[in-house]
Amino acid sequence: MTIDKRKSVARTLVLLALIVFFSANTLYMFEVTPSEIQASTSEKYSLDFEKAKTKGPRLNLKAALLVDYDSDEVIYAKNCEKLRPIASISKLVTAMVLVDSKIDLNKTEKITKEDAYRSSRSRLSVGFEMTLYDLLHAALLNSDNRAARALARATYGSIEAFAREMNKKCREMGLKSTIFYEPTGLNSKNVSTAVEVAKIIHYAYQYELIAKVTSTKQYRVKILNKKNTYRQMANTNLLTISPYRVLTGKTGYIRAADYCLATLVKNRAGRRLTAVVLGVPGDKLRFREARKLIDWGYKQLH
Repeated sequence: MTIDKRKSVARTLVLLALIVFFSANTLYMFEVTPSEIQASTSEKYSLDFEKAKTKGPRLNLKAALLVDYDSDEVIYAKNCEKLRPIASISKLVTAMVLVDSKIDLNKTEKITKEDAYRSSRSRLSVGFEMTLYDLLHAALLNSDNRAARALARATYGSIEAFAREMNKKCREMGLKSTIFYEPTGLNSKNVSTAVEVAKIIHYAYQYELIAKVTSTKQYRVKILNKKNTYRQMANTNLLTISPYRVLTGKTGYIRAADYCLATLVKNRAGRRLTAVVLGVPGDKLRFREARKLIDWGYKQLH
């Protein structure tokens, strides 16, 4: 083999190695880098109430909305413009603000005593260090309030500054009634309406990362400063074990809000429905009421 041929072969091998390297790393970076999957909310999402029904299945709740996602037609509405606390549904907007910030999700953050305030049920102990990517899973899947606060601090330095960004995001999405005071939903002043929560679901689904996380059943997070220490996070949205495929969604509960759920589901025929149930007086009951509404809704589709 001549020297020129050897050089040519060498260049080819180097090129192939680079292609393999970048192909493998592209998948990895896609999982942890939000800038490539940032969604646009410049086009305002509107709902068609022309055929909306106020009579449907008997539901034990304060407010509800059911939307044919593909046509934007409202199928059912109950007290859908009434302002209510939305608890941890707030975390969907927390996630949007995080992704929009383009922060590196490989960055790490520790859980502080301030993060742990009024959050005794967390599986994340004070001092645990995790990547923001894992903290996002904890916040969205297990609805972990400590994780949400850590994400807020890591992104904008303080809870107050992060809340301002959340409210800017609401204005960008055209939400006139929704307001946030902090990123967890523990504050009962975090309020919205069933209509605007349905719009939050719509926009959240445009974020591939958020949709991916919120449709996952379980995920194991790694505690970086504790050897061989992990915490399993399970999705609080129990519709993930229903016959429907969950595309995105979030649960919520505080005493002032009662039990809440906002979710986007797809049936086997590929039809998608957005369901919002607010103010349900029971944990498991919210899923039964959501299923009842969704089952009824699919029967209304032609």
